[in-house]
Amino acid sequence: MERSFAPVQLGSIELFCKAAEVGGFAQAAREFGLTPAAVSRAIARLEQRLSTRLFVRTTRKVALTDDGRAYYEQCREALAKIEDAERAIGGRRGTPSGTLRVSLPTTYAHYRVLPRLPTFIHQYPGLDLEMNVSNRNIDFVDEGYDVAIRLGEPKDSGLVGRRLEDAALGVFASPGYLRNAPPLAGIGDLTAHQHIQFVLPSTGRPMPWLFQVEGREVEYRFESPIRCSDDVLACVTLAVAGAGLFQIYDFIADPYVKRGELVEVAQSMRGRSRPFFALYPQNRHLSPKVRAFVDFLIGNI
Repeated sequence: MERSFAPVQLGSIELFCKAAEVGGFAQAAREFGLTPAAVSRAIARLEQRLSTRLFVRTTRKVALTDDGRAYYEQCREALAKIEDAERAIGGRRGTPSGTLRVSLPTTYAHYRVLPRLPTFIHQYPGLDLEMNVSNRNIDFVDEGYDVAIRLGEPKDSGLVGRRLEDAALGVFASPGYLRNAPPLAGIGDLTAHQHIQFVLPSTGRPMPWLFQVEGREVEYRFESPIRCSDDVLACVTLAVAGAGLFQIYDFIADPYVKRGELVEVAQSMRGRSRPFFALYPQNRHLSPKVRAFVDFLIGNI
C-alpha cells in the first residue's frame, strides 16, 4: 500500500493532539521535553500539509479552529488505536521490531558502536537499523530519531540519558616528535611543547585537556597554532605525523600505540575521563527496540 504521510508525520500529530489537549504550545513542549519553537514548527508542517489552519493563535493561548477540532477528534481516535495495537503486539511478542533510527558521532561510531552491531543485528533479525553518523546535533521530533549517542551529561531535561561509559583519556605523541622534544614530567612542562587542539563543533570553542595532578582535577586550557574541528581523527593523524601532543581517548589511541605509531606521555597526570551517554526522549514509555539497543550497548561497551 502506498504510504500517504512522511516518516515523522506521526510525531507531529502527537504534538498537535497534546497542544490541543493542554491549550498551548509551551505546555505541550514542556510535557514532551521540547522547545515551544519545535512544537510550533511541527504543527506548521501539519497545517501546510492540510492547507488549513488548525489553531487560532493569540499572545496568551491557542484555540482549535473548526477544522482543527474535527482533525483532533479523528487523530485522537487513531492514536488510541495505534497504542492499543502496539500493546497487543507487545503482549504477544517480546522481540523488538520495526525501524530503529540512531544518531552517532563519527569517532564513537567507528571505534565503539559499529564494530559491535553485527552481534546486535544477529540477536534481533526483525529490527531494521538506520544509522546517521555525523557530528551534528539532531532534533528528535523533526527528524524522527529514536536514540542519539553524545559526549557529556545531557543538558535537555526532556531527554533521558543512560551512561554508556567513562572513556579514559591520555596524552600521546609520535616517537619522531618525542625524539627531539623537551622533557615532560609535570603540567608546567606542557608549555614547552607543541599542542594539537580540537575545536568542538557544538560550541566552536577548543576542548580543554583534563588531568589529575596530585589529587586535583585540572582543566588545561591553551592556545595552539594547530587546530582541527569536526573530525577528531584529523588531530590523531597530525599526532602520528609528528605535529605535537594530543589528548585523546584510550580506545582511539590503543591501535596506534600497539603499532608503535604513538607513545603515551604525562602518564603521572592521567586519571580523567569523559562520559558518553545514550539519549532518548522521556515523553513516551521506553519502547522495546530502544531498550534492547541501549541495554546491548551498556552490556558490550
